[in-house]
Amino acid sequence: MRQDLPESFKIQMRELLGGEYGAWLESFDAPPAAGLRVNTLKWSTAEAAGKLGVPLRRVPWTENGFYVEREAKERFSKDPYYYAGLYYLQEPSAMAPARFLPVRPGDKVLDLCAAPGGKSTELGARLQGKGLLWANDISSSRAKALLKNLELFGIANICVSSETPDKLAGLYPEYFDRILVDAPCSGEGMFRRDPGMVKDWLERGPEYYAPVQAGILEQAVRLLRPGGYLLYSTCTFSRLEDEENVLRLLRNHSEMELEPLKPFPGACGGIGLEGCLRLFPHRIEGEGHFLALMRKKCTEGMPEERSGREPLQAAPERPAGTDELSEPAAFLAKCGFDRDPRRLLVNGGSVCYLPEGFTPARGIRYLRTGLYAGTVKKGRFEPSQAMAMVLDSDTFADSISFPHEDERLVRYLKGETVFLREDEPARQGWQLICVDGHGLGFAKASGRTLKNKYYPGWRWM
Repeated sequence: MRQDLPESFKIQMRELLGGEYGAWLESFDAPPAAGLRVNTLKWSTAEAAGKLGVPLRRVPWTENGFYVEREAKERFSKDPYYYAGLYYLQEPSAMAPARFLPVRPGDKVLDLCAAPGGKSTELGARLQGKGLLWANDISSSRAKALLKNLELFGIANICVSSETPDKLAGLYPEYFDRILVDAPCSGEGMFRRDPGMVKDWLERGPEYYAPVQAGILEQAVRLLRPGGYLLYSTCTFSRLEDEENVLRLLRNHSEMELEPLKPFPGACGGIGLEGCLRLFPHRIEGEGHFLALMRKKCTEGMPEERSGREPLQAAPERPAGTDELSEPAAFLAKCGFDRDPRRLLVNGGSVCYLPEGFTPARGIRYLRTGLYAGTVKKGRFEPSQAMAMVLDSDTFADSISFPHEDERLVRYLKGETVFLREDEPARQGWQLICVDGHGLGFAKASGRTLKNKYYPGWRWM
């Protein structure tokens, strides 16, 4: 692989690394590491380690990240636990940005360049169902993949959009407590993992991406409330895209200050800007990454915990108490959700359950505003696939839990009709199908026949 690296890139890295250049170049002869991050919304790392059936070695910079053998990665993606959203397969270094953004339950969190969702899913898990996770990507097609990953993970308090950062900043100024900008970049840190990115680098290198990143950061500052935190990350080595973008932001915005990140074994500080973190593949088991954490200062007399502003153009509230809402409201209450009718939003028969305190604004290209609970068809409510992913056998009484090795799980995930055995009690109506108690999807039961309601777009292929 290293013989295919552009000469100009190698010269840049030799100047950047000095005496470590040889070790960095040799790292291209080693295979990239593979990782698995446990969804702590659904189970603990101890439970995961006991049930996944293979030894797990922890990624040093995150408590719920583990290394897995590359040969086992395909098996992990073809497993009922994966379809239950119990873990996310993620490159180990890519786990760092969400780990170092200081998210707390109840925060309003924005992932501004979020697709495909690896970092968003971790941010959502750390919110523990409280507050708001807004995940945005300017690409509509990539935002659809982002939405799937968030719903698969069982994150209910979401908003997913495909919008420009300046449009969001115009409607939600100083609204968010925490913002992650994992910016589009030249991808130098991923050359070993994805050699195809070298071609993209030759066409669009750091000189192209640095001003794009600077523009995104400018809007992120507008979106961040005083006292809030902004984490900027890239998967590139270029100082132009990394430290120089941070320095430019600090020069242009006196209200922003750098919050030093504490290095962990193998990581190093910024080059020409202490307080940042750099990850190099010859120093750690992972690919190249850069991270910088900044905070917006509070003005004198302003409380640190001030909530963000409300949107400038709020959408009209849906009138409460209509017959159309009675059945979905009852279903949500059965699942333990708040019965507040103001949190139900109906659009074309689709019912969404809004995050607490969240008001959608007009003019945003939303893919989702809250938990997609289901649809009202011919006066009847049908729960959605997303709804199934936030439930388990403890929270939904009408559930059928199959053990992990039961062959009916794969049949169900392929969209087939599933049958209960003679020694299993007959059922009627909507049933939550689970693997070891974790929700997979719904079925409509009639006796011992389970009519499959698993979402076709998610089926086991």
